[in-house]
Amino acid sequence: MVNLCDLKQEPIINYPTFWDYKVIFDVGIKAGESFEEILGQREFKYKHSNSSTSGKYQSYLLSVYVDSKKDRLEIFEKLKAKAKFVL
Repeated sequence: MVNLCDLKQEPIINYPTFWDYKVIFDVGIKAGESFEEILGQREFKYKHSNSSTSGKYQSYLLSVYVDSKKDRLEIFEKLKAKAKFVL
């Protein structure tokens, strides 16, 4: 049985590590250029993962080397400012 108190605890993440983000852009946005602009010289890799059935969106799996929780969340916020959705 799962203890509900365990679900409320933040997971333990050992930094530095690669962190994966699912990033969804409108079609026509150049993902690679956007990632380079946001991440600069930081180590990362990405690949196209899906297209919406309507053809309006493209999703990508982005893996970025992060140093800390603060670093991970700052990248998330920068991605959110450029992308349609970030997971």
